[in-house]
Amino acid sequence: MNDDSAILFEVATPLGFTVRTSSEYWEKIITKHPDLGERLELIKSALAAPDEIRRTGRDVGILLFCRATEKRWAVAVARRLNGEGFLITAYQTDAIKEGETIWRK
Repeated sequence: MNDDSAILFEVATPLGFTVRTSSEYWEKIITKHPDLGERLELIKSALAAPDEIRRTGRDVGILLFCRATEKRWAVAVARRLNGEGFLITAYQTDAIKEGETIWRK
């Protein structure tokens, strides 16, 4: 494994599984969402200590870990597969638009 694909973080979630991502994948996320460039810790805290977790209607394996900030929501989107979690994407939004709430702080 080269340095680009090294695990950047692995975070335990309140649902009892961990979510991880690589440095290389994080770079892809911040290319698409440049406002997250300096917000890695915020996304990690959305996974570790969310205000709520939602399940998407499109795919029950995809979860949205939502954490309120001063003015917006930070959302970490993760998939749980075979007991392991991995980050799909992350973004900031004014309102969480989808999903059934399955967990609240």
